[in-house]
Amino acid sequence: MQLRQALHDGLARLEAARLVGVDIDAVRLSAEVLLFHVAHCDRAHLYAHPERELTTDEHQQYEALIARRAAGEPLQYITGHQEFWRMDFCVTPAVLIPRPETEHLVEQTLVLARKFHPEAFADGARGKKLQGDALRLIDVGTGSGAIAVALACELPGAEVAAVDLSPEALDVARQNAQRLGARVQFTVSDVLEAVPEEPTFDFVVSNPPYVGLDEADKVQQVVLQNEPHLALFAGAEGLAVIRRLIPQSHARLKPGGWLLMEIGWSQSEAVKALLVGWHNIHVINDLAGVPRIVAARKTL
Repeated sequence: MQLRQALHDGLARLEAARLVGVDIDAVRLSAEVLLFHVAHCDRAHLYAHPERELTTDEHQQYEALIARRAAGEPLQYITGHQEFWRMDFCVTPAVLIPRPETEHLVEQTLVLARKFHPEAFADGARGKKLQGDALRLIDVGTGSGAIAVALACELPGAEVAAVDLSPEALDVARQNAQRLGARVQFTVSDVLEAVPEEPTFDFVVSNPPYVGLDEADKVQQVVLQNEPHLALFAGAEGLAVIRRLIPQSHARLKPGGWLLMEIGWSQSEAVKALLVGWHNIHVINDLAGVPRIVAARKTL
């Protein structure tokens, strides 16, 4: 079968699935990406050589992947990849799929790091054992490792650690760090319980679970059915993990250190109320104007 016919058939199957209620967005993109995946080509090749014949094995593989997508499985889990911070991350059902909105967390951490620790952007320490006053960051609930790896790549003069409650998630994160050349220390931990209670970090960053069980009906079905609930839900109001993260972070941050968290769209006031005793508390909106990041500084 030719590429053009395979793409036509794939599109038709996905459109049919969507018409009967399967949650599939970007139907054409899905059909194309899966075809690129099995034919080992890109969009330019697909449209420049639509007459190229798929092998029998490629055709069968494409049909199998289209069937999975037609059943509602996320495209990222089928291909095993998701782009984040201009890097290609491996993803599995053990980890939350990294979202573009979470890049705001990386961006704001880098803004503060550049202001208070510009030396961390120097690459002279890359590949060497860092000691002394090196900038230290920890990513809590790292999942795929997207945040930690992005920060480690942007801050070669820093020490970056990451924790997650799921050993399976940490396996994915370690794979991503190795693939992308990032130096990150990974540890299994429930929030920061396994991290010594010492003021040793300059930044604690986290995209914690923040969806409330009371609002599960507002979550997309494709997310509920496929992504790990451990990384999504945090008690009735979605604040259970954040309530633990704030005091645990305070105990492990150096004086003047920063806590940055991604939050749910309606949680900014509730989270600010939990930050009693912190300074420079501010909320950063995403590009859609939705409150996305809360940053707070430990007293100097």
